[in-house]
Parts: sequence; C-alpha cells; structure tokens
Amino acid sequence: MSQVLDTPPPTPAPAAPPGDHDLAALAARHGLSVSGARPSLPQYVRQLWARRHFIGAFATAKLTAQYSQAKLGQLWQVMTPLLNAAVYYFIFGVLMNTKQGVDDFVPFLVTGVFVWTFTQSSIMAGTKAVSGNLGLVRALHFPRAALPVSFCLQQLQQLLFSMAALVVILLAFGVPPAASWVLAVPALVLQFVFNAGVALVMARVGSKIPDMAQLMPFLLRTWMYGSGVMFSIHHMTGPDSGLPSWIGPLLQVNPAVVYIDLMRFALIDSFGGGMLPDHVWALALGWALVAGIGGFIYFWKAEETYGRG
Repeated sequence: MSQVLDTPPPTPAPAAPPGDHDLAALAARHGLSVSGARPSLPQYVRQLWARRHFIGAFATAKLTAQYSQAKLGQLWQVMTPLLNAAVYYFIFGVLMNTKQGVDDFVPFLVTGVFVWTFTQSSIMAGTKAVSGNLGLVRALHFPRAALPVSFCLQQLQQLLFSMAALVVILLAFGVPPAASWVLAVPALVLQFVFNAGVALVMARVGSKIPDMAQLMPFLLRTWMYGSGVMFSIHHMTGPDSGLPSWIGPLLQVNPAVVYIDLMRFALIDSFGGGMLPDHVWALALGWALVAGIGGFIYFWKAEETYGRG
C-alpha cells in the first residue's frame, strides 16, 4: 500500500514544437513577413525606379574612382580604347592587311573598338556586380538589379567620353558631319538595353559560380573575333572568300555585329546600307527586348538568394 501511495505521478510528455504551418500562421497574424523575400515583378520594377538616383550616383562615383590613382586620371577613359585601337590597327590593318577594300579604315576600326568595348566592359562588370559587392548586398536592402544596371550605366558614361575622341578622329580623317549621326542615339539606347540584360544574366550566374569571372575574358575575346571589330564581315564573307554562303548571314545576326554596324552606318559616310544585315533595326530592337526583358526576369527570380550562403 505504501509503495502505491509513494509512486510519483507520471511525467507529462513534452508538448510538440509548433510546426512550420503554425509559425507561418502566427507570423501572418502579427503582420510579419520573410526578410528579403522576393517582391512581385511590378513591385520590383517600382522599387528599382525609386532608386534611379542612387543608380546614377553610384555609376558616376565608380567612374570617377576608376582612374583616381593614375597620374593622368580621367584621360585614361579615352586613352585606353584609343591604345587598343592602335594595337588592333597594327596587327590587323598592317600585318594582316584587313584594311584592304575598306574605306575609311581608321574610323571604321575605332568605331568598332569603342562600341565593342562598351559591350565587353558592361558584361565583365555585370559578372562581378553581385559577387564583388557582397558587403553592400548584405548590409543594405535594395533591389539587387541596381548593381549590374549601374555598372552598365558607368560603361555608357565612359563610352560618351570616348565618343568625343571618335568625333575628332572622324573629322581628322575626312569624314564629314551628317544628319545620319543622329541615328547613333537610338543605336546606343538599344545597345545599352541589350548590355544591361546580358549583364543581369551574368550577375546571377557569377553570384553562384565565382569562377565565371575568370572564364569570361576568353569567351568575350572569342565573341570579339567573330564580331567584325577589326575587319569587314561584308568583305570577308563575300562570294570570293571561299567560305560557305551561310557564314555571312549567320555572323551578321550576331548582336555585337548589329550594334557595331549600326554605329558605323550612322557615323561613317562610306559605310553604306548595303553592308548592313537585312532588317537591321528590327534585329537591334529584337536583341534588346529579348536580352533586356529576359535578363531582368531571370535576375529577379533569384532576388532573395543574393548575398546568402
């Protein structure tokens, strides 16, 4: 009898921890939301537009700081593409004689180098936009697309500095000013949209695969050699070239070729419409829309993952 009376009551089983559903319901009841959750696409666009002043200021600050340690300072913004053009002229124009049959070869070459550099630098900067700015990404809440877009805007600003030198070169080599120069504006706008879209794609890829930044220079160099920067695709793939007939049309739909040729057509009087691919403005618009809209949506879908892990 005493043993029965002295037996302690059974210990109650511990309560089961609340499940994920219960926690979600509790958070919703008190107005809590997931930190860093991806907003809807329209809301994301509005957030990005609200930061447009930050994007512009960030791009300008990066451009100013780029050559702050060099003694020649901002002159390198013009000298760098000019020196590249001089090297390409010596190797391709003189040693390989790609200037044969190309009127106004120096303006032709410099225009190609400047326009290509805009695309190349935008994509390279976009690849490291997130992975190279993790401190900023983890410290502040803002639409992450602001980073690759601001880097593309920085490269556009640098191109505009280079365009001043390009105008001098055009005039020095006897290319007269023409009303067609106005066409450079829509061509640059479409190219900027294309560059920003590809930069957004590469920013997401580069955030997950850091080694992509080391691989990109080789991929971009290969792309450059197929984009007619240093030679005329129209002449190199002509009937007397010995190449299959499909090579020329295939190269001419390359987006880099489209934007380079549009700028040459706008600025160089001897570069006629017969050297342009068919429906060139439709191609330029199509590449801009596909890359710009597709790249933006692709980047947005991973918005909540940037800076984590």
